[in-house]
Amino acid sequence: MSAAVTPETGTAGAPEGAAPAMTRRHILQAMSGLMAGMFVAILASTVVSNALPRIIADLHGSQSSYTWVVTAELLAMTATVPIWGKLSDLYDKKLLIQLSLSMFIVGSLVAGFSHSVGLLIVSRVVQGIGAGGLTALAQVVMAAIIPPRELGRYSGIFGAVFAVGTVAGPLIGGVLVDTSWLGWRWCFFIGVPFALLAIVLLQLTLKLPTVRREVKIDYLGAVLIMSGVSALLLWVTLAGNRFDWASWQTAALVTAGVVLLAAAVLVESRVQEPIIPLDIFRNRTVALTTVASLLVGVAMFGGTVFLSQYFQISLGKTPTIAGLMSLPMILGLMVSTTVAGQIISARGKWKGFLIAGGIIMTAGMGLLSTISADSSFGLLSAYMVVLGVGVGMLMQNLVLAAQNDVPASELGAATSVLSFFRSLGGAIGTSALGAVLSHRVASEMAKGFGGAADNGGAGHGVPDLSKLPEPAREIVEHAYGIATADVFLIGAPFAFLALIAVLFIKEKPLRTQSGMERLAEENAAAAKTPAAPAH
Repeated sequence: MSAAVTPETGTAGAPEGAAPAMTRRHILQAMSGLMAGMFVAILASTVVSNALPRIIADLHGSQSSYTWVVTAELLAMTATVPIWGKLSDLYDKKLLIQLSLSMFIVGSLVAGFSHSVGLLIVSRVVQGIGAGGLTALAQVVMAAIIPPRELGRYSGIFGAVFAVGTVAGPLIGGVLVDTSWLGWRWCFFIGVPFALLAIVLLQLTLKLPTVRREVKIDYLGAVLIMSGVSALLLWVTLAGNRFDWASWQTAALVTAGVVLLAAAVLVESRVQEPIIPLDIFRNRTVALTTVASLLVGVAMFGGTVFLSQYFQISLGKTPTIAGLMSLPMILGLMVSTTVAGQIISARGKWKGFLIAGGIIMTAGMGLLSTISADSSFGLLSAYMVVLGVGVGMLMQNLVLAAQNDVPASELGAATSVLSFFRSLGGAIGTSALGAVLSHRVASEMAKGFGGAADNGGAGHGVPDLSKLPEPAREIVEHAYGIATADVFLIGAPFAFLALIAVLFIKEKPLRTQSGMERLAEENAAAAKTPAAPAH
């Protein structure tokens, strides 16, 4: 008798506690909690983007602080994504998502009450740990309940949530900052009710099989991975700012990072339950999608995170207007994600969208490298639409390709590996390109002020344009325009390298079984296979 799981037969051969294959109605109900959680994670980063210049100015932070507030969350999310992903292969996925949401709530509350940049950065670390869980687990759960061939039909919902969160976030953030009786602290508080709602919805709607087996958590590997990644990211963030690129601090941090990661590889190759199973990289699809995800992270996060600052400082817009100005890129992303998902589900072909996404994303980065303080909104909108369309075609379909090509028992590891490297690329891109932007701004302002870099308080830190005289204001606007264009110019080659990696991915037919059904078959097959004799 076949061990396949069908809506009619239930879960023959499934793990203990497995549920029958989910109907479309049940899937949509379960996705309500997942999408609420994703909305919280997206809102957390986007609602702060337009408020950051005001936050850093109020807390008397520097341009380095601006970068750190963004990097701290990315760093924590990056370092913990593989751990959350591995835990999802071992423990109750629903409980883990609820735990990550709870950590996110704690981080948000601390951030909202922060009175120093240091405490704000610490709170962003806690938020990042929670966001790491949401990033890894939402996609793992979707793969568990939805067959790869059908994922495209639901990508419109994901795209809509992503678009609403990304569009509403900057708008809400701008309105909160511009409203005197609210202020930027509500940018952190506003996500708390949505996180609480997500916890309740997940409890009521998400029903997953419980896998009961003896597990051993690789704590040493987890610590080594987090420490090694953190050391390298600290180097990228601080080099060129706090110390020279060629210095003893650089040598110490790079050596520490490399040694720690080498030790992590050694540990991961020997333990029974590695955090990142090294064997997974023998799969060509996983290896190439991982490389592409890393490069997409560098290009996309590294470039777009500074757009809001460009709108406010170089173009002189308010936080609310800056939020509206990001709309074209998000609409491009939403439309391309939705349309590509529907076509992929109907035809079963996906590689063409990856290639097209890589080409269009590279073009978008190149176009945005031509902006300046005098660029018109119409031109900026066209360039942002191009970038958004490319990212929408590329990012989600990289995950689809990898999930389609691994055993169900490794869905969590494969998904978290891609999320890990995309976040790692984002953290590297934000840190390195932030350093480039800071250096170029200082250089341009020094030229503009005739060598006096600190004129009118505009040399160090993020300037408040309203307090600068007109000549100084023009110099600052020009400096940020030139510097932001440089960031996209440096990011464009990374997008092109992602395209090269995508070209070598082999297209395989999309599976028609959900992760739960595949896992049931794999477990049934393993139960029938006699154990190898001991030697």
